[in-house]
Amino acid sequence: MVMTGTGTAAATVAELVRTQWGDHRPGLRCEDLVLTHHQIAAGAAARAALLVDLLPPGAEPHVGVLLDNTPEYPLWLSAAALAGAALAGINPTRRGAELARDILHTDCRLLLTERAHLPLLDGLELPGVRVLVTDTEEYEQLLAPYADAAPGDAVLTAPGPAHRMLLYFTSGSTGAPKAAICTQGRLAAAGRSLAGHFGVGRDDVHYICMPMFHGNAVIADWSPALAAGAAVALRRRFSASGFLDDVRAHGATYFTYVGRAVQYILATPERPDDRDHTLRLGFGTEAGAVDAARFAERFGVRLVEGYGSSEGGAAIQRTPGTPPDAIGRAAPGDDLAVVDPESGTECPAARFDAAGRLVNGAAAIGELVNRGRSPFEGYWRNPDADRARLRGGWYWTGDLFFRDADGFFYFAGRGDDRLRVDSENLAAAMIENILARYAPAAAVAVYAVPDPVAGDQVMATLALGDAPFDPDGFARFLADQGDLGPKMPPRFVRTVRRMPVTATNKVHRAALRRAGFRCPDPVWWRPDAELSYEPLTPAAVTALVERYREQGREGLLGRL
Repeated sequence: MVMTGTGTAAATVAELVRTQWGDHRPGLRCEDLVLTHHQIAAGAAARAALLVDLLPPGAEPHVGVLLDNTPEYPLWLSAAALAGAALAGINPTRRGAELARDILHTDCRLLLTERAHLPLLDGLELPGVRVLVTDTEEYEQLLAPYADAAPGDAVLTAPGPAHRMLLYFTSGSTGAPKAAICTQGRLAAAGRSLAGHFGVGRDDVHYICMPMFHGNAVIADWSPALAAGAAVALRRRFSASGFLDDVRAHGATYFTYVGRAVQYILATPERPDDRDHTLRLGFGTEAGAVDAARFAERFGVRLVEGYGSSEGGAAIQRTPGTPPDAIGRAAPGDDLAVVDPESGTECPAARFDAAGRLVNGAAAIGELVNRGRSPFEGYWRNPDADRARLRGGWYWTGDLFFRDADGFFYFAGRGDDRLRVDSENLAAAMIENILARYAPAAAVAVYAVPDPVAGDQVMATLALGDAPFDPDGFARFLADQGDLGPKMPPRFVRTVRRMPVTATNKVHRAALRRAGFRCPDPVWWRPDAELSYEPLTPAAVTALVERYREQGREGLLGRL
């Protein structure tokens, strides 16, 4: 663990950056570029000085970064920490007015980008925002006068633990994305905690292939490397085919993942040398027990599934003895509970039958809340969202869980992933975990489509690559799954070559729900209760839509 000159643990990210000064070991790798820890600190000091000079008087100390994972990203993270500023990660998949809204909402008067992203800014009204293009000669000339700067030479305000460090946007599936606040103290503490939990040392190399505008890459990958004095290796954008080559080239030992990244890596052709590498650990979310086991078997690498709300309000840690399908127990200091979101009462413990199937899901599944002291630091200029998170003195995660009698928590889906089928509450994530065993599918997504009369029906999308869909084989697979409840088999099955995902490699559920069964891809369905699938023909779609119209529910289609 990196210590300050007084022998104490660093309380801020700025202190961690300063400890790199004079350390001439390799600290950053990207393609053919290698920077030492000292060069990182020096580059950060130069950028901090530039920031102090360019930021207008009275402006919020915020700098926007619209970049892929280039060396400029961690350099500006470090620069913001040294200057006492906050970095706002801008999502390059946003467009037009939405992109402009993100930049202006976070009060960024300075925006860092690269030539590849300049077309995104064409025609946008960004009053008062100065744009710096990092891969240009003009930018190098701007930095040149600050080449001799040292950490601490230029600050907007002396950085302390309570100073804003990050403004990072959470999912915008229910309205405009919200900019969650992360202070220097929380980010430094997260880095120390993860480095200690996973035994990260100075000789480790953290491979950052998830986008750095997302909290996962910064909080779970960059910050523990910084806290431990380890190196980082950057991939401009995630590539499943390039994953193992990068790991070998950089000597990577640790990486993080979100969404479907693990499934895409597993979908690459197997090679005899798949275990010939230095990687020892992966940490992330949404891989699932089945694919984690496949990853360990193929690559010899342990994947650790964790849970931490993007806003920092609750965390679950995997501990020895955690059941394979569970996430773990509450992190130290958290008083976590699963409650009914309507009544606020705690849900009963989950019960399982001999096959391991949850038998009281309707009662046991609820929203995860933190009843203890939450580290949630709020959203930038969004008091309504703050109040929605903090109700009755509790932090409400918006995520569905259940807990067994031994206190282990199981993820059951996001708040909008709950399905109500024939008056029974189901969780999409539980069905997905079962369908993930279907060998032909590289990825699976389960979501609700409206029932013609009331409630929902189950729809699944299977990513099959170039393989054809075998409806009879899929039906036999479902019949063989002892933990698949009678209301869980999908009514509709959409087959795609590749799963649609967001910029952070999470399944694009909003797009799947909007399309429903009226989509351009092949869809198979069960016309009745029999476990037998047939193609959903245009005539069948017309007849279905007429049933929705008769019940006054046609308007729900495509508006989910």
